[in-house]
Amino acid sequence: MKRALYRRRRFWDRLFLSLCVAAAVFGLGWLALILGSLISEGAAGLSPTLFTEMTPPPGATGGLANAIVGSLFMDALAVAAGTPIGIMAGSYLAEYGRHTRIALPVGFVNDILLSAPSIIVGLFVYEVVVVRMGHFSAWAGAASLMVIVIPVVVRTTENMLLLVPSGLREAAAALGAPRHWVIRTVTWRAARAGIVTGVLLAVARISGETAPLLFTSLNNQFWSTDLNQPMANLPVTIFNFANSAYEELHRLAWAGALLITLAVLALSILARLLESKRSTT
Repeated sequence: MKRALYRRRRFWDRLFLSLCVAAAVFGLGWLALILGSLISEGAAGLSPTLFTEMTPPPGATGGLANAIVGSLFMDALAVAAGTPIGIMAGSYLAEYGRHTRIALPVGFVNDILLSAPSIIVGLFVYEVVVVRMGHFSAWAGAASLMVIVIPVVVRTTENMLLLVPSGLREAAAALGAPRHWVIRTVTWRAARAGIVTGVLLAVARISGETAPLLFTSLNNQFWSTDLNQPMANLPVTIFNFANSAYEELHRLAWAGALLITLAVLALSILARLLESKRSTT
């Protein structure tokens, strides 16, 4: 009886293990195909001119210098504005509002924003910012990306702070330290690696967002660092070039997609390293 039960359990265990491995291999196989196609097509477009020349008109040659700079500008603005808001909101949920009535609706709204389609965010910022300004601008593009950054940082900050042992807070409070001092010097420091990981994940999230920028910053074929005007960016440039009928623009689109992918992979690896360092310490 015991042997039959053991054999039956071993059969089901091996069956489910095989199904899990097959599912993992299936997913990794599609990822390998996507990355393989991206590398084979995008590597051909990598050259010094990609970083030194502006986006070309149809039928001409050029690079992605203005699109790269525009994406860096808007991503930097979005992260610089969204990170403090996200950290403060996450700190409130973890430190002050954990047992209050307002914590539940705030967390619920943050989860909605976290999973909201980016095109909805773009339409919202278009109505709130672009329509009232009367024109597209890099400010509007950065605002749409900021709305995407905030919920990611909020959720990560809250989760990381909740992992900090309560004994650290109690020890600091027992020495007479005020609560804001405890948060700044004890809990934030203990969760620093996890919070930085959340910021890096937010950067990776907004790096390839196209829909919000289509409704806010639009695009610009020329070099422009004026934040009050439409600004070139990699996602919209890739979208436009991919829909073009010219092979040279297709090559630039593949190269731009490879650049974004490499940047996101680098940020993901960096986030993993920081997370492993936090777990070790």
